[in-house]
Amino acid sequence: MKNLRLKAARAERDMSQAELAKLVGVTRQTINQIESGEYNPTIKLCMSICKALNKTLDQLFWEE
Repeated sequence: MKNLRLKAARAERDMSQAELAKLVGVTRQTINQIESGEYNPTIKLCMSICKALNKTLDQLFWEE
């Protein structure tokens, strides 16, 4: 399932996939795969992404 909330949160901060990837210590391709639903990140990576985007786990990763 695509993670459009992650993509939107990144766009809110005017941040590219590469910039977010650098902040959290992964490749741009990893961020792309998370956004497209092709990769399920670890909880540690989820928390790093949330911190970088100033969001909670619920806001970015919890499926309703």
